[in-house]
Amino acid sequence: MTELEKMLAGQPYRPGDAQLAEMRAAAQRLMKRYNATTLDDATLRREILDELLGSLGERGAIRTPFSVDYGAHIHLGDDVFMNYGCVLLDVCEIRIGDGTQIGPGVQIYAADHPREPEIRAQGLECGKPVIIGRNVWIGGHAIIVPGVTVGDDAIIGAGSAVTRDVPAGATVAGNPARPI
Repeated sequence: MTELEKMLAGQPYRPGDAQLAEMRAAAQRLMKRYNATTLDDATLRREILDELLGSLGERGAIRTPFSVDYGAHIHLGDDVFMNYGCVLLDVCEIRIGDGTQIGPGVQIYAADHPREPEIRAQGLECGKPVIIGRNVWIGGHAIIVPGVTVGDDAIIGAGSAVTRDVPAGATVAGNPARPI
């Protein structure tokens, strides 16, 4: 398997691999272009996001600045809104459903590190996909960690650290996030 294939499968991989480094560099170039745009640049923004992201639904909006690792592993449904300063670390797939609203400074991490110190000492990293359903509301500065699934119609309170799955329709808040 290539390091990219290992990464996407959630297996330990070498992040310094030449192919992965070039993919991150390409994403950085696209982020730099995107983050230099304004709302007046709607057509250019769409063109850049179409190139950066794995898939992008209709009528979505992503405020700048916006940061990703690769971009190619991010899939956004229709009408997704991301406010200023969101960070999506997409070493594995990040999928966000239609109509989801994401507050400023939200961080979604598919990137992880092995728990075993000897594997970390080898410079290996890993990841787990993050899946967010449709019509979810994520409050500002929430953090969603690797491997979490958030069900449709859920609400995540501002500043929450979501460390486990959130059922459909649930409201969670806190650190770690718990049902309220």
